[in-house]
Amino acid sequence: MLGIFASALAAAFSGAMMPGPLLTYTVKQSLAVGPSAGFSIVSGHALLEIALIILIFLGFDIILQSQAAQAAIGLLGGVLLMYMGVDMVVRAAKRQVTVAVTHAGANSQNMVLSGFVISAANPYFLLWWAVIGLGFLLQAHRAFGTAGVVVFFVGHILADAIWYGFVSIVVGTTRKFIREQPYRLIIAFLGMVLIYFGFSFAMGAAVVFL
Repeated sequence: MLGIFASALAAAFSGAMMPGPLLTYTVKQSLAVGPSAGFSIVSGHALLEIALIILIFLGFDIILQSQAAQAAIGLLGGVLLMYMGVDMVVRAAKRQVTVAVTHAGANSQNMVLSGFVISAANPYFLLWWAVIGLGFLLQAHRAFGTAGVVVFFVGHILADAIWYGFVSIVVGTTRKFIREQPYRLIIAFLGMVLIYFGFSFAMGAAVVFL
């Protein structure tokens, strides 16, 4: 059990700490609403992972691995991320964002949903679960049955919670030292990062379709 937990923790950290749209969104929301943002976002991320584990054991991993599914996810996800990125850049340019927007509680449900949607929009996240995650899950299930799967998931999501929580706390507690103009520049930069990821996902999908 301890080996499964440790391997799940290590594998999840290796993925969570890589820059991506979810990390970008976490930084943005932590600046806006404070240290609790990361925990709300990772909750949505965890809900998607629970759904994926259920689908994998129902045999849907074959669909998730198919090129058509990956292309469709990449295209839709890419468009969504580009839209979010453009909206962030435009709002920053129009000075429609401020350092202290609201209290975290007011947006917690939206952030949970966003954590779910942004994760689902990332084709690499789904591919990881359909290929790498599947291998870990089957190994855990063969060794300890359902209990092994639960232990693997707890280790996996704990790594996500630790990393995104750490980022959120650091960014959220230091936001009060950031002035309005640098804050808007940060939001615009993060928006461009989302546009980049979205464009990359969409182009990858287009290559498959063509």
